[in-house]
Amino acid sequence: MSKAVFCIAQSIDQAESIVNDLKNAGFSTNDISVLLPDKSSTKDFAHEKHTKAPEGAAIGGTVGLGTGAVIGLLAGIGSLAIPGVGAFIAAGPIMGALSGAAVGAATGGLAGALIGMGIPEYEARRYEGKIKGGSALISVHTSSSDAIHTAKEIFERAHAEDISSTEESSVNT
Repeated sequence: MSKAVFCIAQSIDQAESIVNDLKNAGFSTNDISVLLPDKSSTKDFAHEKHTKAPEGAAIGGTVGLGTGAVIGLLAGIGSLAIPGVGAFIAAGPIMGALSGAAVGAATGGLAGALIGMGIPEYEARRYEGKIKGGSALISVHTSSSDAIHTAKEIFERAHAEDISSTEESSVNT
């Protein structure tokens, strides 16, 4: 069973820095996830990549990124609309997990989808509020206790908020 280490980045710049540090520490772009609100307009479209999202989920094939190249290089990046919650940009293993949950998320919102990924309810609700407020959720998926420690150190050095880890029941990639 793998683990995920989560944190909240207060800005896109901070998220980019954290993702860059994770990559430099040897984490695969396939194991790093980012989730942030999609507040871009069509003028901001800077990157296009098709997702691996399952059919039936509310997924777009293009993503308006006002972010930068680092997040744009993560696996499975795409836009995700959770009914009743709004539009998000997601990348990495979290994209598959949330896109699969998006159809049923109308009742549980973003927190419900995060809870379904194994995040405790109180943390999922806190993350939902911060993501809706413009922050980014970053996670790293790993099975190594050394890698978990390294990810937490990177998050702490970057002054990320709400750092935690959890067992993952299943994350679709």
